Order: sequence, then C-alpha cells, then structure tokens
Amino acid sequence: MLIGMATSTLLPNSRTESDGSVVIRVLSYNIRSMRDDTDALARIITACAPDLVLVQEAPRFFRWRKKLARLAAASGQVILTGGATAAGPAILCSLRATVERTEDVLLPLTPGLHRRGFATGVVRFGGARLGVISCHLSLDGKERYDQGGLLLDRLAGLGVEHAIAGGDLNEGPGGPTFGLLSASLQDCRAVAPWGGETTWPHSAPPRRIDAVFATKGIEVLGCGVPLDQPGVTRADLTAATDHLPVLAALRVPVA
Repeated sequence: MLIGMATSTLLPNSRTESDGSVVIRVLSYNIRSMRDDTDALARIITACAPDLVLVQEAPRFFRWRKKLARLAAASGQVILTGGATAAGPAILCSLRATVERTEDVLLPLTPGLHRRGFATGVVRFGGARLGVISCHLSLDGKERYDQGGLLLDRLAGLGVEHAIAGGDLNEGPGGPTFGLLSASLQDCRAVAPWGGETTWPHSAPPRRIDAVFATKGIEVLGCGVPLDQPGVTRADLTAATDHLPVLAALRVPVA
C-alpha cells in the first residue's frame, strides 16, 4: 500500500473552550466489513482518540451487531447507530457525547446496484449540539450525484445549526458529487490541510475519495490522514483495511 507524505504538526485534542465551544475529533473510516486485521483497526481508532467515528462498510450480515460492538469496545467507543440497518454506514461515539436522537435511512434502490443508506444522529458535547451523518455513496455516477443531493437534504432536515457529514464518496474532489457537497459545506481537508491527503491507495495515482464535511459555522482546525498521529503505524494502516482514515479536529460553537 502506498501512503502519501504527512504535513503539519499534531492535531488539537478534544476539549471545552472558555466560551463554551468544544473541540472534537471526528474520524471517517471505511473498515471493509472488518475482513482484515481488526486488532490493527482498533489500535488506529484508539490512537486517533475520536469523539465520533463515521464508519463505512460496517459488518452487515451474520452477527453484525456483535462484531461492531466488539470493535467499538476495543477502541474505547460505543455504537451510536447504523450498521446493517443503514446498509453499511455506522456511527460510533465516545462517552463524551450525549445522544439526543438517531435514525438509520435507506436510500432509493436502483435495480442491479448495491443498496445504500445513511447513519444519522444528533449529539451534544457540553453546550454544543451537532448533527452527524455517515455515508457511503454509489459507484454509479448518476446515482452518486442523486445521493449527494439527498445527503444535503438530510443534513438540513436534522434541524440543527451545526452538522458534519463524512464517508466514502467513491469520487475525488474534481467530481460533480464532491463539488455539489463542497458548494454547500466545508470540505475540511481543503480548508485546513493536515496529515496525508490520499485515502484510496489502490488507484494509479492514489486518490482522495474519503472526506469529512462541515457546515459553515464550524471552525476546521485540521483534517487529513493521520500518518504521524502518535500510536498510528504504517504497518497498522496497511493491515487494518483497504482505505486510509480521515481525522478532523473541529471547533463547534455553543448551540
């Protein structure tokens, strides 16, 4: 697996600011149904110390809840929502989060294509209220673009001022769906580059197809692949799954 060079220094840690705003860490990660080295996967998540983990390709079949719960426990998280009930996307969270509500959404099915869905929720960190969506968009360009519009509609429908969305877009920043999302939301990596850039090392050249987006009122402190995060090793990144994770530090204002 080719892994790009990292940039910048350590990402800010989670904390509550003097004005009541909170700094949180958000990790987006395609875990390929936990078919690879789950110990390496848990070590990476633990080392990133996220408050929210936006998972794609969570286990969906035999004993899927037990498998996802085992990963959550091994990495200091709990299951917030998603998995098979959202056709793959899931959200994990730390005990720092207070859960307000969750909903798993199945998207319209195109005959012959894989079923897709969103894992969604609204959480609080202290006085900050945040909408959250984990997504894994289609391999088909037209369906993917339609799903991008549905994602924006779902974010707006959460009824919160501040929200984030993250996942495997199956498309890079030059694509129409990526552009659709970037026109309404902050592409966190583009706003505050940190760490590595490319998340899909198996194409030539490697591409950035995984991303974290945030609404305009959220301050992006840094976002990228956590190549130099203490506790994250190149060996674990290669062994854990076929994607590289995206880690973002965000300052969320008080609701």
